Amino acid sequence: MSEDRTTVLGFALPVADAVLEPVALDASQVVAGAPEVSELVLSESADGRVVRGIWQMTPGVVTDTEADELFVVLAGRATVEFEDGAVLHVGPGDVAVLTEGAKTRWTVHETLRKVYQASV
Repeated sequence: MSEDRTTVLGFALPVADAVLEPVALDASQVVAGAPEVSELVLSESADGRVVRGIWQMTPGVVTDTEADELFVVLAGRATVEFEDGAVLHVGPGDVAVLTEGAKTRWTVHETLRKVYQASV
C-alpha cells in the first residue's frame, strides 16, 4: 500500500494491526480516568467534509459533541449516553449511527477500536 492514500484508487489495510497516531483530548472533555485517543485517517473527501478512519480510545469517560457518523466496533466495549437519556451499548461487530450535534458521554469499559465514516 502506498503511504499517500490520496493518490490511489483503492487499498486494503489490516485494521486490527493498524498503527494509530495519538490525538490530543481536550481536558474539559475528560470526566473520569485517563483515557487516551488515537486515530488513523484513511481518506478525506476533496472538500474535507467526509472523513474515513480508524479511531481508538482506552478506558475512561469523556463527553463529546458528535459529527454525523456511521461506525463499526472492531474491539472493546463502550456505553454511549445521550443528553436526552438514550443509551447505546456497543461492542465488537456492532454498527452505530450518530447524529451531528448530539451531546454524548462515552464510557469506555475496554479499549474501543472502531472504523468510521463521518461528515464534518
